Amino acid sequence: MKRENLLIVADSVRDANMLYAIRMFVPDPLIYLRLDGRCHMVVNELELGRVRKQAPHCRIISLTQCWNKLEAAGSRRKTDPAQVIRLLLREKKIRRIIVPETFPIGLARRLRELKVKLKVSRNGIFPQRVFKSPEEVKKISAALLMAEVGLAEGIQALKQCRITRDRRLIYRNAPFTSERLRAIIDTAIVQAGGQVSHTIVAGGIQSCDPHEVGQGPLRANEPIVFDVFPRSQKTGYYGDITRTVVRGRATEAIRKAYQTVQQAQEAGLRAMKTGTPCRQVHECVQEHFRKNGYKTARTKGGFQGFFHGTGHGLGLELHEAPNIGPRSRETLLNRMTVTVEPGLYYPEMGGGVRLEDVVVIQNGRPKNLTKFEKVLEV
Repeated sequence: MKRENLLIVADSVRDANMLYAIRMFVPDPLIYLRLDGRCHMVVNELELGRVRKQAPHCRIISLTQCWNKLEAAGSRRKTDPAQVIRLLLREKKIRRIIVPETFPIGLARRLRELKVKLKVSRNGIFPQRVFKSPEEVKKISAALLMAEVGLAEGIQALKQCRITRDRRLIYRNAPFTSERLRAIIDTAIVQAGGQVSHTIVAGGIQSCDPHEVGQGPLRANEPIVFDVFPRSQKTGYYGDITRTVVRGRATEAIRKAYQTVQQAQEAGLRAMKTGTPCRQVHECVQEHFRKNGYKTARTKGGFQGFFHGTGHGLGLELHEAPNIGPRSRETLLNRMTVTVEPGLYYPEMGGGVRLEDVVVIQNGRPKNLTKFEKVLEV
């Protein structure tokens, strides 16, 4: 089946579709066209030499040469990318082209003024991204290893903390804070070749908010949720891991919740088979919590219990298809790479508990890519 003609205008550092298409990092917006099944890239002189070496699968077009053609044809707007796009489409006698939902609205308006017909793709311009090749799985595993390196450094620092009588944690003669622990994790990840952003180190009650990054002093005998999700500087693929750790002795309530979350994760993994609706995996995790007496409810401060999805796809974006949650309409299939991250959050328990691993569906079953141990007390 002939593939549809496609247009993307973006940089490949922030746009996952562009990175998937050209397989290299370009920090400034460029024009990508898939015409008659072949990749075309329009780049300025600054990038020409590098792009020719790193993107041999694409036809490389000089932006300056395009400007020269337009000027020779009488164009007065020398910095109008819409005219460049129309020029290239006319050369191929193409009048209609597919664009992603994230396409710049101003550029779309200008192209329509030039009589170029655009159709927005509703199902994603690269639906095959949901299926990871063996090479992509290796890249995700490499980014996951960076996360594990950072997490290991952080937990080692936590182990070295001295505990005072009032349960304060002292690290190298200073109070140990979320900020300081996050810096240790992030530094290790950067040294391993990863990029970091908003690494979560949330202690005590703060850990009841799944996206609270954490701030202030950490205390002994309270849960600390680590959620570490670096991006490889080399490939752009993400890793993602969550662990819950207590420095000292966990309360009985936290210990029981931790065991239940771990069992819920295992139940979710058992439910993951090729052809299983993603929603069904989530419902399996929810049912495990209900059977063990952990109810989810709305409170004055928000929600408590298990109130987020069980997992999500992972790749060139931190959160991508498929979604493993209550409203998912997707089905698990071979070569999908997803997270499995159940959690329980009750302020009266003194904090939250979450565990997260990354799996790839192979031969109809999940293969766990995460190697990091699960230990509550350190």
